[in-house]
Amino acid sequence: MTGSVHPALMSLETALERLLELAEATPISERETLPLGEARSRVLAAPLVADFDLPPWPNSAMDGYALRQADWLGEPLVVSQRIFAGQAPEPLEAGSCARIFTGAPLPEGADCVEMQENVEILADGRVRFLQPLKPGQHVRPQGQETRQGETVLNAGTRLGPVQLGLCATLGVAELQVLRQPRVAVLSTGDELVEPGQPLGPGQIYNSNRRLLCSLLEQLGCEVVDAGILPDDLALTRTKLGELSAVDLILSTGGVSVGEADFLGQALREGGELALWKLAIKPGKPLTFGHYQGVPVLGLPGNPASTLVTFALLARPYLLRRLGVAKVTPLQFQVPAGFAWPKAGTRREFLRARLENCTAVLYANQSSGVLRGVAWADGLVEIREGATLVEGQPVTFIPLSELLL
Repeated sequence: MTGSVHPALMSLETALERLLELAEATPISERETLPLGEARSRVLAAPLVADFDLPPWPNSAMDGYALRQADWLGEPLVVSQRIFAGQAPEPLEAGSCARIFTGAPLPEGADCVEMQENVEILADGRVRFLQPLKPGQHVRPQGQETRQGETVLNAGTRLGPVQLGLCATLGVAELQVLRQPRVAVLSTGDELVEPGQPLGPGQIYNSNRRLLCSLLEQLGCEVVDAGILPDDLALTRTKLGELSAVDLILSTGGVSVGEADFLGQALREGGELALWKLAIKPGKPLTFGHYQGVPVLGLPGNPASTLVTFALLARPYLLRRLGVAKVTPLQFQVPAGFAWPKAGTRREFLRARLENCTAVLYANQSSGVLRGVAWADGLVEIREGATLVEGQPVTFIPLSELLL
């Protein structure tokens, strides 16, 4: 069932589209060359092209016996050589077979391999094949994975363990990657105290700073920890002026129009600031602007709101600035282990986990509760105006898609 959607709020799709357009207008293009072992989470700056066929020669997929299928007329064959992986074989003698091991090059003249389980070794050492054979069986052909000159990874590919393993397979020791985005993380408010310090009246520990710094480092960014901004306009202007060399200022809180929102005031005076009210929950308030030419993205201050808006908006923005094409997460349908009887005017992202392939919600969905994210392994998306009964399909987005 569907209901009304609040007309004054911006949809998630519109906000993301605007952010991606802004990202594409200011791409990060500077390159550096890194050893393979230092390139994890970085973005490939140039296509990776294969210098040779992979595999470079036909090889055996099994431990067994290599032969030319046409040479076998049903009689036992003599074994003319043994071929281990890493050896260069001799051409196959006519009317014979070769003992061969997995990964070893196929000898010239052979066109198939029979696995050792399907042969009988006779007393005189000859081999009897027990089943019909066909050319190409249990053989990995030359170039099966890639051909010389073929593009294996496109520019804009984010390098994870699998991509780095593929580079190593091709003998690549160094990669051209885009430089890391430099992101300054700012927290705002006199109420915030760093862990390890005593709390004063009305103060809380600053969880967002550690959350965002860790997320950015995991994303492959160079983090400039700008600390906590006190509620002071002059100090705010000074701090912003010190951050002219970064690619993005990422802040939490303090960018609305309240009396103590000095970050928003400084941005309006020294640059530009757009306030977007998003049709999502948590994460309604979001800001984007510039301070002396530096992009500023302001996330809401409640921890769950910070995480959701970072995952759905800030992360795609940063990846697109690096030329990554696919920035939206994998998502899939699962049965709901709960009912949602009352339709809302904002799209909700509920902290959930999968139990027996069913989405179960954390009991407290408050935007100020980070513990629910630690408990969860994904977000359940409830569309604007939607209701559902238990067992209906819902969209599930794994946190592994959003936070890596």
